[in-house]
Amino acid sequence: MKMSEFFKSIIDTDLCAVVICDLNHKIIYMNPAAVDRYSKSGGASLIGKSILDCHNAGSGSIIKDIVEWFKEDKSNNRVYTFHNVKENKDVYMVALRNENDELIGYYEKHEYRNAETAKIYDYKK
Repeated sequence: MKMSEFFKSIIDTDLCAVVICDLNHKIIYMNPAAVDRYSKSGGASLIGKSILDCHNAGSGSIIKDIVEWFKEDKSNNRVYTFHNVKENKDVYMVALRNENDELIGYYEKHEYRNAETAKIYDYKK
């Protein structure tokens, strides 16, 4: 099995939305949680479109600036972008780099801060 299959499985089973973009700001992948989250904006049909079209001009400018910051140094990899009080979540922009530490894209990661409500080890039928 290819390592990429494991990584895709990790992203696909994440309950938080993950939207992956290339350096041209084109959405190249959305995990199922992201497709669902953005269903009113087009869901999976957003793949192949510019993430900049999903934001206002001010936000688009900030996204471009962050990508430039990612390019400046291989240690520039994560930026906290906002906290959504209503959903109690933080959103980050994270650099994606290849094995040579070259920037190849970025992704938007949502992290919810609510305590888990599931029972511990609740997997038996």
